[in-house]
Amino acid sequence: MNRSVLGHMAVCAVALAATTPARARIVGGGGATSKDCLVVFDAPANFPDTTPKQVRCVDGDTNCDSDGTVNGVCSIAVRVCANSTFDSACNVSGVAHIDVDHSFDSGDDNKFDPDFLAMRQRIDQDFMEFMSPITSADTCTAAVTFQVPIKGPLGSNHCARQMKKLKLRSVSTAAAGAITDTDTLKLFCEPASSHGCDPQTLFPDGTFERIQKQVFDQHCAVSGCHDSQSQTGDLLLESGASYDNLVNHLAFRPAARTAGWLRVTPGDPDTSFLFHKLEGDLPDSSFGERMPRGKPKLNGTLREIIRVWIENGAPEHGWVPGTF
Repeated sequence: MNRSVLGHMAVCAVALAATTPARARIVGGGGATSKDCLVVFDAPANFPDTTPKQVRCVDGDTNCDSDGTVNGVCSIAVRVCANSTFDSACNVSGVAHIDVDHSFDSGDDNKFDPDFLAMRQRIDQDFMEFMSPITSADTCTAAVTFQVPIKGPLGSNHCARQMKKLKLRSVSTAAAGAITDTDTLKLFCEPASSHGCDPQTLFPDGTFERIQKQVFDQHCAVSGCHDSQSQTGDLLLESGASYDNLVNHLAFRPAARTAGWLRVTPGDPDTSFLFHKLEGDLPDSSFGERMPRGKPKLNGTLREIIRVWIENGAPEHGWVPGTF
């Protein structure tokens, strides 16, 4: 189990409440009413209307998207609070530790997310000054901003909403014994209705920015693959590093080098190792596996964008015809 042990703790919660998400609501996160206030979320929840328990944010909506920009990503601020008084039916307190699911970059967790890691670190940092267990009411962390991308644009520039699920497991060491509470918050990002799925609006720097955000950020620079922690195959595909790690760069695999392939050969998809890895048409096992490893083949629209980008010289900036 992912465990974030809350260390020595003891001050007033007011100092931690300074950063509050706009239009935030307290969300219990699920479980029995008697213990659902042990740990709660403070977030711009808006669905369903009567008792909001989820954040369904439209890209660019300042009520929930803190950057207020139509850019294909909802930036949603979330705080975690211990010993909430939001529901008088809840009768437990004394949080001793909080686990954040998928918050450790172990290399084998396909659901690891840097946002979950940031939340675990925020809990550790903001709660570590208190004595364990936490006994003060409504003790909150500062906000962590979750980046939730929309799904798309894909074929015919179609977009859809996408979701991240934040899950916490907390334990109270009350006098009656250990009490556990599991809380979940679903964060949705939906495309804006006006120009919300236009690639040139979402990726103003051009084709490579689109590849970075739709392919590398979501499928490659992840736990155990090409993120800064793993750098599998000596390849880092995080934003700011990926271009120089790919274009005119020798492939790591000896078989690819022997074949005369670069990771990306400007103007020539046939000798670009990246293209073959995504297509899965590798000559034999000495060239490695298709990517993304262990996941479905990358969407055909995105593979074609990469092919056209390479064929047109693989520029770092600007739009290549046929990729928007």
